[in-house]
Amino acid sequence: MSTEYGQGYGLPTESGYPGRAEGRRHRLPAALRAPVEGRTWRELGYVLLSLPISVLLFTYAITMVSLGAGLLVTFLGVPVLAAALAGCRGFGAVERARARGLLGLEVAEPEPLRMRRQGFMAWIGAVLKSGASWRALLYAVLQLPWAVLSFVVTVTVWSVGWSLLTYPLWFWVFPMYAGQDGIQLYGDEHHRIYLDNPFEITVTAGVGLLFTLATPWIVRALTMVDRVMVHGLLGPSRLATRVVELESDRGVVVDTAAADLRRIERDLHDGAQARLVALAMDLGLAKEKLREDPRVAARMVDEAHGEVKTALQELRDLARGIHPAVLTDRGLDAALSSVASRCTVPVQVEVDLTERPAPAIEGIAYFTVSELLQNISKHSRATWAAVEVWRTENRLMLQVVDNGVGGADVSEGSGLAGLAERLDAVDGILVVDSPAGGPTRVTAELPWRAERTR
Repeated sequence: MSTEYGQGYGLPTESGYPGRAEGRRHRLPAALRAPVEGRTWRELGYVLLSLPISVLLFTYAITMVSLGAGLLVTFLGVPVLAAALAGCRGFGAVERARARGLLGLEVAEPEPLRMRRQGFMAWIGAVLKSGASWRALLYAVLQLPWAVLSFVVTVTVWSVGWSLLTYPLWFWVFPMYAGQDGIQLYGDEHHRIYLDNPFEITVTAGVGLLFTLATPWIVRALTMVDRVMVHGLLGPSRLATRVVELESDRGVVVDTAAADLRRIERDLHDGAQARLVALAMDLGLAKEKLREDPRVAARMVDEAHGEVKTALQELRDLARGIHPAVLTDRGLDAALSSVASRCTVPVQVEVDLTERPAPAIEGIAYFTVSELLQNISKHSRATWAAVEVWRTENRLMLQVVDNGVGGADVSEGSGLAGLAERLDAVDGILVVDSPAGGPTRVTAELPWRAERTR
């Protein structure tokens, strides 16, 4: 695999999107824009809708669970309880859609029901055993008290802020219809204080402005709790997410292994095997010529000897591509130094490891650096490069730097994308920093597992 550096990879602009102009700049700071932003109104709508929805959800959950628990003395309690959990899962889908539409929160669906066989009883067992069902029930119970609190706080601060902010527009209502000079700030049997003169009205509007500016951030803090609840209780569990990741990684490993086997088979068939077939034919012809013309036969044998050397070199290169002997015998330092010596630019190698990692991790690290150095040789137009390897706690860190033209991009279909997939299959990470004009810095991170007895 290889990646061409600097060949139109759509480098991100300052706006963060490849090929787009810089994002529109706001003249007002975020604190002043917040009260009128669309995000604020969507979050307000989410909080206001949460109260009636949570009342309905809480009533359904408590009623059905109580009914099912009461009927557990009979067989009817089990299907009723299963229906209660299934209903909570349905409400959970609605809540995920509401959070996605109003809060911009993307939450994956929880793990599906796992039924070993078909039938109503199998469905009941799957619902009762599913952790997602019980988390949805817990969400139904916890959502109501939080919805009441967030609704009361939001409506109070929102109404107070806008009422005080607009007080200069409607304070005339008090003397005309209420028989008093304005909002009563203090009053007893002998003395009353009203907000009625221009200074007090201005101060009241200023306090309202502070409330109005603070309200969006208060609402945003309240909805952060909703985000956590929706993500934690209505989304997939960590275990289910990990299982999906492992299944995906297993597929990548299988595909990579199959591709490697096809590559080895192709190299053997098109390279060493074809050369050995030609060698056998040449030796057969030399054998026939041996009695008739020994001089020609000797020349043919000499040519065959050269073919043998070439075939042996190809086999060595193929074996090195599968797993180099120097890596097994002497470790990463010597193996990476050997790879660096074959690079077309000077490469400085620094390996700071007190012990060797597991063979699988060591092999992935070797081939990662080898692939990156091949990219530098073919595409970077660099004059120097450096390789650093070190350990940080339970991670093995690799970094390859060159002063080439830059422009490398981890995009679909590129060599770096395939390399990133290989690292991801073992919980590794590949980070590419390659601005146009260079330099290019590629950092790879692998899990550290110590070497066992080889």
